[in-house]
Amino acid sequence: MNLVKLFSKGSLISFYHQFHKPPYGGGNQFLLALRNEFNRIGYSVDVNWVGKNTKACLFNSFNLDFEKIRTVQKKYSYIRLVHRVDGPIGTYRGYDDGTDKKIWKINNEIADVTIFQSNYSFHKHLELGMVFRNPIVISNAVNPTIFNKQNRLAPPDGKRKIRLIATSWSDNHRKGGPVYEWIEERLNWNKYEFTFVGRTQERFLRIKLIPVCSPKKLSQILRQHDIYITASIADPCSNSLLEALSCGLPAVFLNSGGHPELVKEAGVGFSTNEGALVAIDQVAERFKYYQSVINVTPIQDVAKRYLKVMLEKHAI
Repeated sequence: MNLVKLFSKGSLISFYHQFHKPPYGGGNQFLLALRNEFNRIGYSVDVNWVGKNTKACLFNSFNLDFEKIRTVQKKYSYIRLVHRVDGPIGTYRGYDDGTDKKIWKINNEIADVTIFQSNYSFHKHLELGMVFRNPIVISNAVNPTIFNKQNRLAPPDGKRKIRLIATSWSDNHRKGGPVYEWIEERLNWNKYEFTFVGRTQERFLRIKLIPVCSPKKLSQILRQHDIYITASIADPCSNSLLEALSCGLPAVFLNSGGHPELVKEAGVGFSTNEGALVAIDQVAERFKYYQSVINVTPIQDVAKRYLKVMLEKHAI
């Protein structure tokens, strides 16, 4: 054991999550942003470790060793165990391998409170017959020092093409690749450009493809585009969508998962491929309006809500 930890009583807050260096998935990105914000306002965060001072432990979805959490519960029964849940995983992935039931069972066994990332996620679990412990909905948020509107591209003025962009770190078809391929074949290329950043199984011919890159580089790319497109299916709370909105891009989005909750009035949804083309034109025609009504919850507000749930006994 680390000697510092051996003689330390620990911080008030602990995160149980296997952190990865970016670029990585949305959950990892959010928890990094949340930890940074906690640190900024004066709360240190222990990772995968608790001490005598620990009051609350946030454990994430299924990306951890549940036996360690069981040990925490048995040894430090006074610690508030907060379970952050996304999904349903089976709906999101398109197949059920039992992960959702595993999450649900451990939640009912040890969690004091459950944080869902969207109302969609909460209600979808209920539809599947899964009732979680003391549920509350708190959306994700992004790191504002990286994803912001500073030095972004001026609005389209008719003298240049309107720049569309989509992003995904996963090449799963459910992330929207087939829809982007369909759009590519029918898009008015005299009016639009289209960039895709990340991984995809599709072989684009006219869409510009940029490989996975760092968050800082991605934010720079986003700010040089006009409209964000997402066709991901059953995404509970897309961090990619939040990143784009935070960089000042109104959105064209598949009416699925938590997309409508995140976009609110700052874009147009679609339910068919043909509808995607209509939505693109609608946002392009009223670009300044849709951009003006972007309203994402800042990480500062999200962190305050997490702190309230984690450190106040009667916060739910």
